[in-house]
Amino acid sequence: MSTVYLLTGSNLGHSAAYLAEAASQIEQKLGKIVRRSSLYETEPWGNTNQPAFLNQVLVLETEFEPEPLMRLLLEVETNMGRKRTEKYGPRTIDIDQLFYENKVYNSDILVLPHPQIQNRRFVLVPLQEVAPQLIHPLLHKTITELLDTCTDYSSVQKKLLL
Repeated sequence: MSTVYLLTGSNLGHSAAYLAEAASQIEQKLGKIVRRSSLYETEPWGNTNQPAFLNQVLVLETEFEPEPLMRLLLEVETNMGRKRTEKYGPRTIDIDQLFYENKVYNSDILVLPHPQIQNRRFVLVPLQEVAPQLIHPLLHKTITELLDTCTDYSSVQKKLLL
């Protein structure tokens, strides 16, 4: 089994329900979720003219290799109504592989580790909650160190759901 760190996000409709459904489908089809961050309300990144996002990091134990896993994650997105019409646009669900063990990987559909981790607070804050000492295999810094030096100051707030 391999340990994979995923980031889920949504900013359309009932985002918390979309994140829960994505986690459920991931667990049914791809492996066991062994850890989940809190939900975080985050400012949109790249295209700021859209609603805030809800984001969550999932730690998945899986038997799938990185590229087949990515293809299956894309299927989950499609099954949940994801339409890719605008780069950095609003979405019902987005699922990114952040890390797959300590692998460095590059293909047409997947780059590992995700190339923007160190530049995005909406990734680093929930990732730090579940894996503060995880070491980035290319930058050789922990998630806590990356967060401490991140120059993205966008709002990332832990969300309490009733």
